[in-house]
Amino acid sequence: MLANNKKLAKTSSTPGKTLLINHFLINKEWYLVDLPGYGYAKISKKEQEKLQQIISSYILRREQMTNLFVLVDSRHEPQKIDMEFIEWLGENGIPFSIVFTKADKSKPTKLKANIDIYLKTLKEQWEELPPYFITSSENKTGRTELLNYIESINKSL
Repeated sequence: MLANNKKLAKTSSTPGKTLLINHFLINKEWYLVDLPGYGYAKISKKEQEKLQQIISSYILRREQMTNLFVLVDSRHEPQKIDMEFIEWLGENGIPFSIVFTKADKSKPTKLKANIDIYLKTLKEQWEELPPYFITSSENKTGRTELLNYIESINKSL
């Protein structure tokens, strides 16, 4: 959605199948890096641990990373695995933002309710909430806001 090119990123209808780290050079200026998802993969415990190691190693060792976007399906209330990952990011001092995805898949009242529950749950652990964005790749909701946020981060470097 950010690059306005549906064919750019590899996706799978089966969660956990896209296990690659993909680097995209944007405007010959900065990289957008797509890490594998960690949530709903139907893979063995050993493979889950390997995937978790790949993700955490990348995040902790990538000094050039200025912000990590945690993609969260807005159709669901807070998931334990998401909350644990967000807590881990905080414990390790990783700058991050939350991107609520698939906003077009819920009625506006349900979408707002789910996001409100998410934010309320985060406030139980966090003094200050991270930046968050509500998005839809289908109708491009949130695209401009995300790109403006990335631009502001890049300008501050």
